Amino acid sequence: MSPTPPTVSVIVPAYGLAHVIGETIRSILAQTFPHWEAVIVDDGAPDDVEGAVRPYLGDPRISLLKTDNKGLSAARNRAVAASGSDLIALLDGDDLYEPTYLARMMAPMRSDPTLGFVTCDATYFGASRVGRRFSQFVPQVEPITLERVLRREFNVFVASIFRRTAFDAAGGFDVALRSAEDFDLWIKILERGWAARYIDAPLVHYRRRPESMSSNRHRLLGETMNVYAQAETRLRGQPAGQVAAAMRGAVARELALAEGEALVLGGHPREGLRRLHESEPWRHGLKWQLAWPFLAIPGLAHPLLAARARFNRKF
Repeated sequence: MSPTPPTVSVIVPAYGLAHVIGETIRSILAQTFPHWEAVIVDDGAPDDVEGAVRPYLGDPRISLLKTDNKGLSAARNRAVAASGSDLIALLDGDDLYEPTYLARMMAPMRSDPTLGFVTCDATYFGASRVGRRFSQFVPQVEPITLERVLRREFNVFVASIFRRTAFDAAGGFDVALRSAEDFDLWIKILERGWAARYIDAPLVHYRRRPESMSSNRHRLLGETMNVYAQAETRLRGQPAGQVAAAMRGAVARELALAEGEALVLGGHPREGLRRLHESEPWRHGLKWQLAWPFLAIPGLAHPLLAARARFNRKF
């Protein structure tokens, strides 16, 4: 008897994650929905991803794709191209599925052909926010529409399931983006008229690592601004294009704020305060409105922003 063809392909980029990829694979093996395949991507990792995955390759549902390193978007695109299912599930190589993830996420995708993707909530573990939900920090309240996703009134969690036809129509992951590539994809799928659904349950364990919480923030903001700028161009003349333009400006101010803080903390108070002023800090909430006069006092900017940074690291 030939094996049952996979109904869903799980795409797992594993660059630099040899030390945790086994745990991730075991969370896939524990799924109550059995008709899956998993494509693990080793895109020129500096560690021994192949050795870490080898013990699991006896299961015919699991394969290892070795490619050169062209970034996360290219790795996912190549894995999708190598997979054999019409439905694609994402799982980062250091995150974990709940055992019912595939069963619960697949149900609406199989019953409603208008859905381009289905997403869910997640629970944090690792360096901080342990046990707290993704939706406690960013909104996840339906309905999911293009304008609401652009406004960040609904935030799509990366470990979602999408339809291959919607993915192909959207052009896949943009390889020019080093961050926010999933945000860009959800926008493009919704632009093309696909619907989306939310499962209000934490079906993924989302690992927070110290290095992922700080060093990538400026890059993420810069790439998100690029995503909005591209959406603004594509949607020009439409209400959603106006939303994209407004959000691009908001993210530009947030980037100026982050860069200004970094300059002050790095010993460049004059340049930092100038960048902070460009961010229009009074638009970032009451705390910034109250703090701004004190930041301009010589010698106070650094200790105040250092205290803020210590507080944020805890959360």
